[in-house]
Amino acid sequence: MDSPPKIIKVALDVPLSTRFDYLAGNATVDDIGSRVAVPFGNKLLVGILLDIKPRSEIPATRLKSAVRIFRDIPPLSPSLLDLFRFCSDYYHHPIGSVMLNALPAGLKTAKPVEMKRPRFFSLTEAGRLGQVRGKNMSRLLDAFIKEGTLDLESIRAEFPLDALRRLLDLGLLEESQEKPLPLEIAASPGLNPGQQQALARILENPNGFHPWLLYGITGSGKTEVYLQAIAEILRAGKQALFLVPEINLTPHLENAFRSRFPNTLIVSLHSGLSDAERLQNWLRAQAGEAKIILGTRLAVFTPLPSLGLIIVDEEHDASFKQQEGLRYCARDVAVFRAKQESVPVILGSATPSLESYHSARRGRYKLLELKDRAIPNATLPEVRFVDLRTEKRKSGLSEKLLAAISIRLERGEQSLVFLNRRGYSPALICSSCSWTPNCTRCASRLVLHLKDRRLRCHYCGYGERIPQSCPECGNLDLKPVGHGTQRIESELFEHFPGARILRIDRDSIRKKHAWGEMLEKIYRNEADILVGTQILAKGHDFPNLTLVGILNSDASLYSSDFRASERLFAQLTQVSGRAGRAGSPGEVLIQTEFRDHPLYAALKQHDYDAIAAMLLEERTAAGFPPYVHQALIRAESLSLEAAMTFLEQVRTIASGLGQDVTIFDPAMASMARLSNMERAQILFQSPSRQKLQNFLKLLLSNLNPAATRAVRWHVDVDPLEF
Repeated sequence: MDSPPKIIKVALDVPLSTRFDYLAGNATVDDIGSRVAVPFGNKLLVGILLDIKPRSEIPATRLKSAVRIFRDIPPLSPSLLDLFRFCSDYYHHPIGSVMLNALPAGLKTAKPVEMKRPRFFSLTEAGRLGQVRGKNMSRLLDAFIKEGTLDLESIRAEFPLDALRRLLDLGLLEESQEKPLPLEIAASPGLNPGQQQALARILENPNGFHPWLLYGITGSGKTEVYLQAIAEILRAGKQALFLVPEINLTPHLENAFRSRFPNTLIVSLHSGLSDAERLQNWLRAQAGEAKIILGTRLAVFTPLPSLGLIIVDEEHDASFKQQEGLRYCARDVAVFRAKQESVPVILGSATPSLESYHSARRGRYKLLELKDRAIPNATLPEVRFVDLRTEKRKSGLSEKLLAAISIRLERGEQSLVFLNRRGYSPALICSSCSWTPNCTRCASRLVLHLKDRRLRCHYCGYGERIPQSCPECGNLDLKPVGHGTQRIESELFEHFPGARILRIDRDSIRKKHAWGEMLEKIYRNEADILVGTQILAKGHDFPNLTLVGILNSDASLYSSDFRASERLFAQLTQVSGRAGRAGSPGEVLIQTEFRDHPLYAALKQHDYDAIAAMLLEERTAAGFPPYVHQALIRAESLSLEAAMTFLEQVRTIASGLGQDVTIFDPAMASMARLSNMERAQILFQSPSRQKLQNFLKLLLSNLNPAATRAVRWHVDVDPLEF
């Protein structure tokens, strides 16, 4: 008697919350979590096998057969599959899209993959005694005599591969097997009492779920606490996952990890890697060979068979929130994963998010505080204000700030001028009719990039040449208004013609190795004045930098965004903390018209607790997070009327569900037009996370009749942008 056909349930990267049924006679329970190639319409798609069933609700005669189940690498673990299911349920996003977008690009094609282990070479007996002619061969042989064994990538970086081939042909070298090296941990600096206490508390309970909030002032040595906690994890034979908000923070941390753990395999996972590099690093993490995994937000989904610790550095940073597709917060997913896998998680920041700070004050997280700078005699910088109501400015720079920079140049110290606005000028204006160029695709002005002779939109990337004259009135006098980093750089060159000025923003670090080269210049004291955006604001330790000047920070003081003050304080604290991190005292000069604002008062005293208490009080009164939980449905269409009509239908359906959730009126998004699409949204909130989740599930199950082809829409749970 023939056995009934096996039905496999497959998750595919399609915009449907459905698991698709296929026939697969050779499937076994060991294949759950494996990649599978299946026909879908007239395409061949790769999905993830989630389950095996004896029957399907669809007649077997209508089911297609799977083309191939890939058994080239281990399947995704049950715990990782559970993590994906949680994200799909919580963020209300199709399970297939959640899973496939978390995988490296190399796993999304219907081709087998393999982990390419590093190739190692070592000296033969003849090589130990041999001599060769040729400069490159001689240099390479000397390197082998010194090191004993070298891997192919190290050789490729320093020597032509032809020299390697010739030494192999001569029998002086041979390919050898990779040998696991014993754990080596370099000597660590002594800890101050605050660091010692924090580390001791973390290591008291190295097993089980323990969420720690490491709240330490800038320069307090949080990284050293991380390193010593990781050392204990490595001694136990486990893996550590280290998340950072931005790719620019990875080179500095990679160097710190490699110096401290020279024999440990450390891999990075971020968008700066090629697809092949990312795949191989992911595979080595999945195999348990990589012991330290350093990555940006997507790395939270890395398969780790022996996970022992998760660290989220700069946990307050908004970059941990994905703004497209699955709109997850990597910090929150990291906490859930730590609980799921029963491991500790450390959230670190000098300015914790109000959500994390509130959780620590309520006892949901365990609070660790570092109140002193790690380097002896190093103190927090003195914060001073330049009152723009009375002080003279020349092209955005006050005389006091210019004088302070001049003093640092005389001392051979470094200065940082911080302006979180790239380009030359945020606007171009006609002196006759006040015309300004706007983006044709977005509700935003075009930014002047003078060096490129272009006007650019910083939202959608649209660009055009600078007009010769005003298109409205023909006037030739078009003037830049306001300041960006390029304009400040030009002004500083004019004031200090002999100074070495380095501009650091997204425009100046576009090339692959540009950022690393700039960092080297700063550390070697080959730059006197840094002009930069938020890229420079966090995670960097410049010992010779003693002055920070801050421009245009007033713009965020009276924003309609209820998170603007929290973000501004964090940003100013982080950038101020770059000054005076070594023995020399630091100074911060803030150009402002509102020096008496409570936020600036707290910043001057380096009092995060004061500003957090004030903001939490405001949030309580206003009914904002963390005291309520929010979700948005955003709609976009070529027509604003179509988007608003759709959201009105959503509101009608939502109002009839009878749930304990506040439903707000549909409204235009703050960026009402983006990339030729009109945008609107509707907000829901509730004091209960569970009630909001139940409401969203019920709403979305009733929403399809309201959808139209003219409108694209998505759900954003715990939104950061409105």
